[in-house]
Amino acid sequence: GAATKGHEEWSKLLAPCEVGLLHGRMSAEEKEEVMKRFRAGKLDALVSTTVIEVGIDVPNATVMFIHDAGRFGLAQLHQLRGRIGRGAHTSYCVLFVDDKDEENRQRLAIMEETSDGFQIAEEDLRRRGPGDVLGHAQSGQAPLLFGELLADTRLVRLARQLAERTLDEDPQLLRPALAVFRDEPVVAEKAQAMMQ
Repeated sequence: GAATKGHEEWSKLLAPCEVGLLHGRMSAEEKEEVMKRFRAGKLDALVSTTVIEVGIDVPNATVMFIHDAGRFGLAQLHQLRGRIGRGAHTSYCVLFVDDKDEENRQRLAIMEETSDGFQIAEEDLRRRGPGDVLGHAQSGQAPLLFGELLADTRLVRLARQLAERTLDEDPQLLRPALAVFRDEPVVAEKAQAMMQ
């Protein structure tokens, strides 16, 4: 796949540095072994698919290059760049888009302007619609409902405040009332990532 090809290219470009590979078809054990080596500094760089989007914490990771950044939603890019800059060192996230793709260049400009996950998700929803933001086309759903939600920013901001308070008070979602979210670890991780 693309990640394997990218791994081969970057291994040559960065030689003699050690470059790891992470993708969704690897077993959980294989992924954990790669991340263990990356955390320990045995791997100097990591080529990955968006499997790295959530649940990865490597404080010393300081640079991320995202190829074809125009293919991703703003909220997803925000979550991806949240994997770096977790330590004391200055960090950089570089988004690559085609020079001629002015529309995506303008769309991605908000990533330079803010690190507010809510503001980025709101802009993503405004520009791309609910299906694209959620990661799949949902043309059968009425966009009016999302339009109304977007228009009522007070309601959305209140929901964000309540979510933040819940995560502050119960980060592991251990309260019985939160069991439905606890059973969906990806949802919980994404919620925490959006609050960063």
